[in-house]
Amino acid sequence: MMDPKIPYDDYPLPVVFLPNYENPPPWIPPQERIHHPDYNNELTQFLPRNVLLKKPPGAQLGFNIRGGKASQLGIFISKVVPDSDAHRAGLQEGDQVLSVNDVDFQDIEHSRAVEILKTAREIVMKVRFFPYNYQRQKERTVH
Repeated sequence: MMDPKIPYDDYPLPVVFLPNYENPPPWIPPQERIHHPDYNNELTQFLPRNVLLKKPPGAQLGFNIRGGKASQLGIFISKVVPDSDAHRAGLQEGDQVLSVNDVDFQDIEHSRAVEILKTAREIVMKVRFFPYNYQRQKERTVH
């Protein structure tokens, strides 16, 4: 800890004074964490999952996408229509689309992704919930 009596300008390096950390949570031994209420061990929501959608001719998909190659973050579900087949299949805002009908969607142009989704009658999607990158995606791109 630096001596608070030294004038600020006399410190040899740039200094940031931080307040003391208030009320740190009690330490919990690792072997007790799995059953502890303060620890959320439920990570399955972030695992990749497969979603199957059948789309009759002329029907809407029931979801919107954003992103693509330009953003370098991939394609994300940006909106899901309530009570649509997509909604019932478990798609949610913030899902990254990893692939559609065996086409890799992780480095695909936005327009190509839209074309594949619009023309397919049956859509087998591999998605994963990735809210952190979805936020970055929204900040980085307009569509």
